[in-house]
Amino acid sequence: MTSQDATLSARTEDLGRALQIAGSRLDDAVFGKVASSVAGVRERLALGVDHTVVALAGGTGSGKSSTFNKISRLTFADVGVKRPTTAKVTACSWSDEASTLLDWLGVERERRITRAGELDAADEAALAGLVLLDLPDHDSVAPGHRDVVDKVLPLVDLLVWVVDPQKYADDALHTGYLRDSSGMQASTVVVLNQIDTVPVGQRDNLVNDVKRLLRDDGLDDVPVVAASTKTDVGIADLRGLLEQTVARRSVSAGRAAGELDAAAALLLGQTPAEVPWHIDTVLEREVDALSRATGLESVAAQVGAAVRNGYGSPAFRTADPDSIALSRSRWLTGSGESLRHGWQRSLAASVASAQEVTKAVETALQGITLDTRGPTTQRLTRRLALGSVLVAVLLGIATVLASTGVLPVEESWTTVLGVLAVVAAVTALVTFVVAMQIRRALAARRAQGVIASGRAALERVLQQTLGVPTQKLLDEHRAVRELAQSARDDGPSAPLRLEENVTTGGRFAIPSPGGVQLTDLGPVRA
Repeated sequence: MTSQDATLSARTEDLGRALQIAGSRLDDAVFGKVASSVAGVRERLALGVDHTVVALAGGTGSGKSSTFNKISRLTFADVGVKRPTTAKVTACSWSDEASTLLDWLGVERERRITRAGELDAADEAALAGLVLLDLPDHDSVAPGHRDVVDKVLPLVDLLVWVVDPQKYADDALHTGYLRDSSGMQASTVVVLNQIDTVPVGQRDNLVNDVKRLLRDDGLDDVPVVAASTKTDVGIADLRGLLEQTVARRSVSAGRAAGELDAAAALLLGQTPAEVPWHIDTVLEREVDALSRATGLESVAAQVGAAVRNGYGSPAFRTADPDSIALSRSRWLTGSGESLRHGWQRSLAASVASAQEVTKAVETALQGITLDTRGPTTQRLTRRLALGSVLVAVLLGIATVLASTGVLPVEESWTTVLGVLAVVAAVTALVTFVVAMQIRRALAARRAQGVIASGRAALERVLQQTLGVPTQKLLDEHRAVRELAQSARDDGPSAPLRLEENVTTGGRFAIPSPGGVQLTDLGPVRA
């Protein structure tokens, strides 16, 4: 396999993988065109790109078959009244190894001729590897003619449209074929045949009008060769153009490269460059929304109150399905805003439904512990406070009894009893205040814990039900685009050009990669 074969094969496989990943997310028309291009190029590469397939196409009476005979220097294609009424393709090959290719093109064996070996003169060597096809008239009323033309056109490496001065502006030619060839300038040539029927002074105007129509078709750089099969004007020059085409081997693969580039462009059109979506920002916003939908903060406050008060049974209420549906809708809108419709539909189908999200939210919240137990020191502080109160009461009674003489103690002990009663009362008060502060601090921590656990649970639900499938789809979207970009040609094939050296009727040059120039192209202006 040559490096050119390997490059085309790699590009084809990139498109094939992109097509496989994108699948039904693409528009049907785009999928069909890309799939057709991939299949066609694979089949073409299986035959190799050593042959340069050139097809002569044109309408009834354009002189296409006569041009075929002039180029091949054989009288083989049916001309004039002998024009076939069935859809047949005639082929002349400058190679003994083109049988498989011609079988693939559907050319019947009795309509083939080979210019090789002893039949060839020395000047035929420049066309070695050329396969020249004479296609049925694209505008013929004979059944099947257009079908044959439509089947063969996507398979050729260089397409030579043969037109005549009377029908070169035929709408069927331009709307049916040429406008669909935009982007294939490097593998298209137009031959304005029967130029001998046009007055010399009008030939330049006629050629320029053909070029104007081609520009309207999006084919700015397509060469226009004025020729005549009767006077042989331009025929030798057209053969020279084919020689240059054969010598420029990249043209043999240019059609495949153009097909791949056009297919890659279609895929890129279905995958915008940037999808401005950041999951972290979206998660924070939607967790807030789900927190409100589930009453998370209200439940957390109930837990705090139960811890402070020592009683209460907080519980999560049923999640509001409308709020969750709205949250899911916002998610899809934000993440799919820059996607094409097919990708948006796939995104909506890949993420969980609103009902599934609601169920997942409720299941996740059921796993949140709503701990309403008091502090572990609660029993100790309670006993200490009650004991201090009891001691304070007893000491207070003893102080009263001592001060009234009921209890016979010295006056100094009365004072001591009073001080001890006050200390016990203060201890009871301090113990009560400390216990309250401990309980409030614990209540706050428990409430914060519920909020933190709840938000974490809601975030996990969003990640699993919406985030993971969304990220997967966006990753596939990015992969399709990257594969399509890698499948694009490094640059379009250089179009064939006709450049005027002198005035009309003088000499012309066609640039080629190897620097070879073709001269004497007849009365044609660039």
